[in-house]
Order: sequence, then structure tokens, then C-alpha cells
Amino acid sequence: MTTEVRSLREFKMPDVGEGLTEAEILSWYVKPGDTVTDGQVVCEVETAKAAVELPIPFNGVVEQLFFPAGATVDVGTAIISVAVAGEAGAVAPAAAPAAPAAAEAAAPAAASAEPERREVLVGYGPRTGTAQRRARRTTTTTVNATPAPAAPAAPVAPVPAQVAPVVAEQPVGERPLAKPPVRKLAKDLGIDLRAVVATGQDGVITREDVHAHASALAAAQAAPAERPVEAEQVQALPVPVGTTGDVRVPIKGVRKATAQAMVASAFTAPHVTEFVQVDVTRTMKFVRRLKESGELGRDVRISPLLLVAKALLTAVKRHPEINAQWDEAAQEIVIKGQVNLGIAAATPRGLIVPNIKDAGGKTLTGLAVALGELIDTARQGKTSPGDMQGGTITITNVGVFGVDTGTPILNPGEAAILAVGTIRDMPWVHKGKVVPRQVTTLALSFDHRLVDGELGSKVLADVAALLERPKRLITWG
Repeated sequence: MTTEVRSLREFKMPDVGEGLTEAEILSWYVKPGDTVTDGQVVCEVETAKAAVELPIPFNGVVEQLFFPAGATVDVGTAIISVAVAGEAGAVAPAAAPAAPAAAEAAAPAAASAEPERREVLVGYGPRTGTAQRRARRTTTTTVNATPAPAAPAAPVAPVPAQVAPVVAEQPVGERPLAKPPVRKLAKDLGIDLRAVVATGQDGVITREDVHAHASALAAAQAAPAERPVEAEQVQALPVPVGTTGDVRVPIKGVRKATAQAMVASAFTAPHVTEFVQVDVTRTMKFVRRLKESGELGRDVRISPLLLVAKALLTAVKRHPEINAQWDEAAQEIVIKGQVNLGIAAATPRGLIVPNIKDAGGKTLTGLAVALGELIDTARQGKTSPGDMQGGTITITNVGVFGVDTGTPILNPGEAAILAVGTIRDMPWVHKGKVVPRQVTTLALSFDHRLVDGELGSKVLADVAALLERPKRLITWG
């Protein structure tokens, strides 16, 4: 006779963002009773840096979800248990009631003799190694045998299963079907495969399906893309209409991390902010010319933000000391060799600052492509933790909200941040006459430990001069 042995394995909340201590479960993609496979995404969590999908590293049947959607869980805490099928083994006759207990005692011993597969950081995959662990609970089913009486167990109240909403007719609990190259394409384009309509055989998503979905998104975003600056969007707090009493909004995830970072920055770095008004009429004409000519590429998004970014990068090239960091431990100023340009973006989960790696080394076309990808990824809430690390200087665009200017707080670890105000028609002295011109206000905040007034003024003046006469971007760059 044989015995079918099932062992319960627990999947613990991993560290998905280099040293984070907790994450919030946004949604579950599975429920108790569902079959899962190695690598299948079972839930989406939000850390202090980004939203991340968690794949489970083994096969089995979902036994229990330990936390509902919306719960904040410490790293290392079990969030789901899965019944994993074991090997069949011999069973003692029914007259020997101690056999099941012996089988239970043998299972942990056998498990400890085998290399254990450990859950590690998301994105790095599982690794094999020996580890000391507690005995695993097993369930034994015996054919034609009388089981030994079991001691009564304390009742455990199960957590109600939270199921993710059905999107694009994808069945709840199932991962969209697609080949690895198609998944990579969707990831590169920032597309959620659950929102893609599959046309392939047996409901498989093809490359054409992904491209079609991307084209539809681009068409839907075409109108907003014509706004003066498109990197930032605002999300109102969830206050019910007609509410007269107090409304409490939990501070967690990205909002919590942002609040802590801004407080640390404001009370660590001595901030100085300088302002300048700039006639950007020529810049706006240059943007229209680039759009109409298509010289940067027909599919490349052109906006004033692109030229603001290029102007700042050119100013940094002329004054590299602004691209620096304060090393408190070594009591040194570290001038960074590479410019990673951050773009502050307001998303439904809060303010994030993803950055373009080595932005200073890109051509105008390369910068436009990278900026478009950064904006699209941020809008879709798919910015990865890696995209928000290593920034060296930042642009924040308050003009998209109709604001003239502000005094931005430094992104922690950076020496400067440039705020761009809205572009308005204003009376301006041009060639000796007062005429209507398109004008904006720039504000540069900098860390006065690293940047003195002379350096900050030179950088701000260079950005203003480049935006006033954008052809200088070619000669100065």
C-alpha cells in the first residue's frame, strides 16, 4: 500500500527593494484551492519605492492566505501557504497505530537531508543551499487503514481570500499565457499583460497583441501628451463627496517613504533657492519645429521638458561640481562622474523620482526616448526600485499644475533640484519694445554645503540662457 504525502510550504515576504522592512499587499491573484506553479505571480505588493509582483518559487495548491489585501506585512513574515506534493512511500499495517506518527517524524528528517530552495530577493531567482528549519507539518492519507486518533487542534480563523479584479477577460487566479520573449517585451513597454486581449491559440498573448495594446495606450495618451510638460500627474486624496467630518488617510508605502525622506533632507541639508524668469518663446517654437519635422523620429515624444532637461544637462557639463554628493562619514564632497537625471512625478501612490541613467551621455534623440519611457512607466505605476536609485540631480515640474514657481526640497543625497514653472503669455521687453512673449520661472534649490552662491547662480543662468536661445544647445553641448 502507498501513502500520498503533502507538506505545507510557506512563502515569506521577501525584501523586494534593498533593505526595506515592510510591504503592503495590494491584491491577491490566487485564492485557497488554486493550483500554482514555480514562477507564477501570486500577488502584488507595494513597498516604499514601487509596486512589485511576487512570483512563488514552488508548485502546489494554495492552502491559506495569511493576510488580506491592504495589510502591511514585515519582510520575512509568511504570507501564503502551499500544499506541495511529496513522494509516495510504504505504509505499515492498520494494526500499528504509531505508523502515521513515525511517518510524520520521518518527513522532516528527509526534508532536512535535501538541499532547501530558499526564497531570495525578487528578480534574482531561487538558490539552493542547506538551511536549518523547523519541522514541516504534513498530511498523510492511508488506503484501507485505520488512522490513529488525532489530538484536537485549536481552531484557526482563516483570512478571507482577496481576489484581484478581472481585467480584459483574464480568469481570476490565472496568470496570462505568454512566452518569455513576449513577457519581456511587455515589461520593457511597461504593459500589464492582464490588460492585453489575447488572440493566439488557446488564449496565448502574442507579440502582436502587446504591440496593439501599446498603440492603443499611445493613442489614448496623445491628447495629454501635448500639454507643456507631461511628467507629473496629480491624484486627489480619496475624500468622499459631501463629507463634513474628519477623514483619515493612512500614511504608508511611497507616501510614508517620501515624508521621511523630505524631513531628513530639509533638516540635514542647508537649502538655498534662487529664481529667474526666462523668455522661452524661442524654445516653444523650437519644440513645434522638432514635432513637425520629425527629425528626432516620428515616434519620439517632443515636449518643452525635453529641452529643459537638455539645458540642465548642458549646464552640468559646464559646471560638474553641481553634480555632487555629501559624504558625511568621510567628510568629503563626491563629484559624480555620471549624471543620472531624476524627474519628479506625482502618481496615484505618491511622489516618486525615477531617474534616467547616464542622461548626460545621451543625444537629444536618446534623451527624448528615455524620457518618454520614464514617463509612461511612472504613469502606469510600473517604476521599479532600481529606476529610483542612484539619482544625482533632479527636475520637478510644478508648471503642469499652473503654478509659477516654488522652493523644491532636495531629493536626499543630491546637491541640486530645478523647478520649472508654468509657461505664460506676459508683456516682455523684446528688441526695445514691450510685446507679448512666453515666459516661465525657474527655481534652483541647492545644498549650501556643496554648492556656494556663485556655482548655483552660474548653473541657473546657463539653463536660462539655453532656454532663451535653444540653438545654443548645439554650440554649448
